Amino acid sequence: MKLTAKAAFAVTLLAPLAAFAAGEAPAKEAKSENLITVYLQGGWVMHILLVCSIAMVWLIIDIWLRTNRPKMTPPEDVATAQDRFRAGDYVGAYQAMKAGVSPFAEVVRAALGSIGHGKDATEEALYSTVDKINSTLQTRINYLSVIGVCAPMIGLLGTVGGMRGAFGSLGSSGISGGVGELAGHIGEVLVATATGLLVAIPAFAAFYFLRNKLQGSMHYLQNECERLFRNAPYEYLQNTDVGQEETYAALPNWIDAPEG
Repeated sequence: MKLTAKAAFAVTLLAPLAAFAAGEAPAKEAKSENLITVYLQGGWVMHILLVCSIAMVWLIIDIWLRTNRPKMTPPEDVATAQDRFRAGDYVGAYQAMKAGVSPFAEVVRAALGSIGHGKDATEEALYSTVDKINSTLQTRINYLSVIGVCAPMIGLLGTVGGMRGAFGSLGSSGISGGVGELAGHIGEVLVATATGLLVAIPAFAAFYFLRNKLQGSMHYLQNECERLFRNAPYEYLQNTDVGQEETYAALPNWIDAPEG
C-alpha cells in the first residue's frame, strides 16, 4: 500500500509538467528541455501550484482510505455488536463500541448512550452522529474542489505577470528585438496556465468520484446501524444508563437534597 501511495504521489506531482513538456516535443531540436526547465519557466506561481499538487495527492489518498467500506463499517465491529445485541448484553456492546475507533462504533455507541430515553431519542442520536461523520468527511472532499477552482486562477496570475514582463521587454527594445523572442517569452509564461489547468482536472475528477464513494459508504453504514436497533426492546430499557458514564448534572445547590 505504501508503494502504491508513493507511486500515485509521484505521478500526480509530475504529470502536469510532463504533459506540458511532451506538448513541446517538436521543438526539442531548437532547445532541449526537461521537467526542471519547464518548472522554472512558469515563474514563482509554480511553487504554489506544487503545494497544491502535494495537497491534492495527500487528500486523495487520505479520503480514499477513510471512505473505504471496511474502514467505515468493519465486519468485526458489526459481528461484535450483533453478538452482544443477540445476548441482550447492551452494556457489553457499549463497552465494545467504546473501545472501537471506526465510524460504525461511534454511531452505535452514541445510539446506545440514548437507548434508555426511548426509540425517538435513540434514532435521533444515531442519525445526528451519522450526519456528523458525513459532514467531517465531506469537508475534506470539498478541499479538492477548492484546489480545482484556485489552481487555474493561480496559473493565470503567473501568466499575466509573465506577459507584463514580456511586453515590458518589447517596449524597451522595440520591434527590432524580434517577434520570435517575444513569442518565446509568451510560450514560457503560458506554462503556469497549463500547469494550473492540469492540476485542476484531476482535483475535480477526484472530488466527484470520492463524493459518490462517500455517499455509498455512508448509506451502508446507516443501514447496518438501523438493522442493529430494529425491534430493540425499548420498553425494558426505559431509564437505564447503558453507557454508565459519569453524570455531572446535579440538583441546583440552592435546593436541599431529599433526606434519606
